[in-house]
Amino acid sequence: MSLNRAQRQGLAWLAVASLSVLLLALLGPVLTPFLVAAVLGYALHPVVERLVQRRVPRVLAVLGVEALALLSLLAIALLIVPILLREIPALREQIPELLARAWAWAGPRLAAAGLPVDPDPAGLKRSVLDLLNANAEDWLLPLLRSAQLGGSVVLAWVGTAVLLPVVLFYLLMDWPQLVARSQAMLPPRYREAVLGFAAECDHVLGQYLRGQLLVMLALAVFYALALALTGLELALPVGVFTGLAVAIPYIGFGLGLALALLAGLLQFGPGGALAAVAAVYAVGQLLESFVLTPRLVGERIGLHPLTVILALMAFGHVFGFVGVLVALPASAVGVVALRRLRRWYLESPLYGA
Repeated sequence: MSLNRAQRQGLAWLAVASLSVLLLALLGPVLTPFLVAAVLGYALHPVVERLVQRRVPRVLAVLGVEALALLSLLAIALLIVPILLREIPALREQIPELLARAWAWAGPRLAAAGLPVDPDPAGLKRSVLDLLNANAEDWLLPLLRSAQLGGSVVLAWVGTAVLLPVVLFYLLMDWPQLVARSQAMLPPRYREAVLGFAAECDHVLGQYLRGQLLVMLALAVFYALALALTGLELALPVGVFTGLAVAIPYIGFGLGLALALLAGLLQFGPGGALAAVAAVYAVGQLLESFVLTPRLVGERIGLHPLTVILALMAFGHVFGFVGVLVALPASAVGVVALRRLRRWYLESPLYGA
């Protein structure tokens, strides 16, 4: 059976898409710094273009924007350090007391229910403390062996950290030329349709990213100030971390809540102060769901939080960390494609039949 020209072109594009997915799966670790740089370049190039329009030399604009972005990422990463340095030793010290309180509450109830319980939790305490006091090598070496990790992983991360600024610099320097060359590769008969589709995808993704960034900043300020009012010593790092973690809907909020409750439990113990910490997160969730997200992101963009979660989990499961990087752009393309398909269906004779 012979195929017409349209069918042959469709099969060719399907083959290109399949090959791209295969290469993404096979070369994920190699492509990681390039994809990270591409995501950062997409987010940062509008700032560079505005500076260039104001007669700032492009190389200075690129260097300034890139330095500010990388310093911001470094500052965010360093927010976790004080939490780890303070929470882990405090947790190791509080484990016996927490176990004693939990046993004092649960032991009599379990015994009253007729369940066999050990009246002396000292053995459990010792086991947990031995586990926590174990040397780091006792934790890391079996993990590294079982996962077949080692020096190559460290070298890969170091290589990515070194290569990322270089790739980002060249992408931002050559962004207009790269866009122009990509457009020139399109067949003239399809250029208008493809560019219109790409512009709509760019609008959806850009609106989502800008709106989500404003939501993150607003929540970081809210959580930091509100937790400080409760007297939590780690209010600033925990609050800022929570605000930034909401980029992953629901999951980020859950991580921030767990971290804050752990910090509050170790500082205040069970009581009203810990309840105040939980109340801060309840108010923050209401603020995000009913005020910030509808106003700053809006349903018109079409990227529902459940869509974001599904995309992150699905692409992350299939492609690993690289999949997480391409999940949102792929979701934006999918949303625009579904909108256009729905529009075509409503305007076609099939809908009126």
